[in-house]
Amino acid sequence: MEPDQENEVILNVLHGKREAYALLVDAYRTQIFNLAYRMTGNYEDASDLAQETFIRAYVHLQKFDREQRFFTWLFTIGLNLIRNHLKKRGRDLSRENVVRISSEPGIEEGAQAEQNLIQAQEIRRLEICLQKLPADLREAVVLRFYQDLSFEEIAMISNASLSAVKMRVYRGLEQLKRLIN
Repeated sequence: MEPDQENEVILNVLHGKREAYALLVDAYRTQIFNLAYRMTGNYEDASDLAQETFIRAYVHLQKFDREQRFFTWLFTIGLNLIRNHLKKRGRDLSRENVVRISSEPGIEEGAQAEQNLIQAQEIRRLEICLQKLPADLREAVVLRFYQDLSFEEIAMISNASLSAVKMRVYRGLEQLKRLIN
C-alpha cells in the first residue's frame, strides 16, 4: 500500500470509520505474520503476535506520525511485541518450536518428488539454523531477506543505526553459514 493510501485510510479510521482499518490489516497481515513466524518458529505464537500487533496499532493510531510510513510504525510495534515474547519464552529451541515442513512427496513422481523433498529438507535445515541465531541477528536477517526490507527501513523499524543493521545482517549470515556447514 502506498503512503498516500495509508494516510487516507488512517484519516478515515480516526474520523470514525473503524471498518476502514481492515484495509490496513489486509495490506500487512501476511508480512506481520511471517515476521512473527520466522522469529518464533511457532504458528500459534505468530498468529497471536500478529493479532496483538494490529490491536496495539489500532488502539494507538492517534499517536501515529503521518509524516512516517505506517508499515514502518506497524513493524516496530510487531517487533517490540516479538522481542518481549522471546524474552518471556526464553530461547527454547526444542523441536516443537521449530518450523515443520512435511517430507511427504505426495502424488508427485520420480525426480520431481525427490527434488521437492531435497528442497523441503534444505528449507527445514535453514529454518532450524535461523532459530539458533541470537534474536537481534535473526531479526535483521528475517527483515532483510524474508521481508525484503531495505537496510534503511530495518534501521527505522529496529531503532538502530544503518551501520549497526548492516553489521547484524552480515554477522547473521556468517553465523548461518557456520551453522549450516
